[in-house]
Amino acid sequence: MDRVASSSFIGLDRLRPFHFRPHQSFHSVKPSNYQLNNLRKYQRIYCQPDPNTGDCCQPNSDPLESAVKEKSSTEPGVDTEISKAEASAPSSGPEYPTRDFNRRVALVSVLAALGLFSSQRLDLGIPSLKDITAAALPYEEALNNGKPTVVEFYADWCEVCRELAPDVYKVEQQYKDRVNFVMLNVDNTKWEQELDEFGVEGIPHFAFLDKNGNEEGNVVGRLPRQYLLENVDALARGEESIPYARAVGQYTSAEKRKVHQVSDPRSHG
Repeated sequence: MDRVASSSFIGLDRLRPFHFRPHQSFHSVKPSNYQLNNLRKYQRIYCQPDPNTGDCCQPNSDPLESAVKEKSSTEPGVDTEISKAEASAPSSGPEYPTRDFNRRVALVSVLAALGLFSSQRLDLGIPSLKDITAAALPYEEALNNGKPTVVEFYADWCEVCRELAPDVYKVEQQYKDRVNFVMLNVDNTKWEQELDEFGVEGIPHFAFLDKNGNEEGNVVGRLPRQYLLENVDALARGEESIPYARAVGQYTSAEKRKVHQVSDPRSHG
């Protein structure tokens, strides 16, 4: 026990208290010679022959240390010893978008969406297939007014018929004073005789009749508007034949028609 006490007493006597001085800074403490020697020990040496003297094995100083010395020499009054951590500190990262920038992007996106929506609705004035059908001339009246006639056989469920409705409307508006435009719904059993007479197998089916009601030709399915336009123009000018008397494009089979009873016998649809 006495031995332990004496050794502990001697050990405590050797400890020296550390007094912290407020005016001292951790960054301004100069490294000791021992630390500098260890730093030089781990320097990398490259063999760089001098072209003038031929000497080799020139020591290549640490680039971080050189940067520290250069910075210290250009700033008088500042501590010459700067930690390598400060010299090797990474530059500031990429600038992130500000809140104002995000608002501008959102505004541009909204305006672009509105522009796209508006561009798809520029033809709001063009009637749909149902509207064109409702405004069409009755078949019996068209055969008796002394004008050439365009008869379209269609169905409400026909995709091609709906796609061609804007083109049919434009041509109709251009020639409605000189040519009759008639719409006959293939689902209406009232037109069974006309379906057989004109040989309707696919829709839309356009039959072109002269002023006497004689068929001059027909166009079936999705075709360029020029086909319909030139045929109607030939009818309006009273020519004996039309440019496209037999033309067939992509169409919907008339066998898919949904036959129903006519609620109004006077209906031409």
